[in-house]
Amino acid sequence: MAKTEKTPLLIKRYASRRLYNTETSDYVTLDDISGFIKEGRDVQIVDLKSGDDLTRQYLLQIIADNESKGESVLPINVLTDLVRSYTTNAQSMVPDFLAASFEMLREGQSKMVESMASPMTAVPGFEQIKAQQEAFLKTMMGGWKSPGTGGEPDDEAGDDAAKDQSELEAIKKQLAEMQAAVSKMGKPKG
Repeated sequence: MAKTEKTPLLIKRYASRRLYNTETSDYVTLDDISGFIKEGRDVQIVDLKSGDDLTRQYLLQIIADNESKGESVLPINVLTDLVRSYTTNAQSMVPDFLAASFEMLREGQSKMVESMASPMTAVPGFEQIKAQQEAFLKTMMGGWKSPGTGGEPDDEAGDDAAKDQSELEAIKKQLAEMQAAVSKMGKPKG
């Protein structure tokens, strides 16, 4: 049977408490399991004799070890709230809330990585060029509604239109200055 990305890595715990990686046929430590997880792999840890799933117990142990080494991720108030959640009605909501929070965190990280990978963002002055393009397009549209709405100017855009008009004038002035400078370059001195 071929292993897939969704198939968790099966770790068996022997009676001696040693952990056995069934894929590589060797013994592993908590640090090894932590490494597998950091690489994006899911793990499942089961007791060889009873078949009990021990994954939660070992994941909590990895978290406790990391926290005790000074690699604190969980603030005291969050830990306190987690302890409290075991004694309140919130216990039923906490798992769903935490799962949704971490999903949003993963999505945010993915979007950030994607935006960093865009080659245009590395170009010096890219943000200024983007802002000028947006201002130019906004000015060119001049508060007109989208097609099919009668083509009437949007009254709410009146204040913005005056600002946009002055930005357009500034852009026109810069363009004229650049054209004048270019035309001077092309003329022979003399």
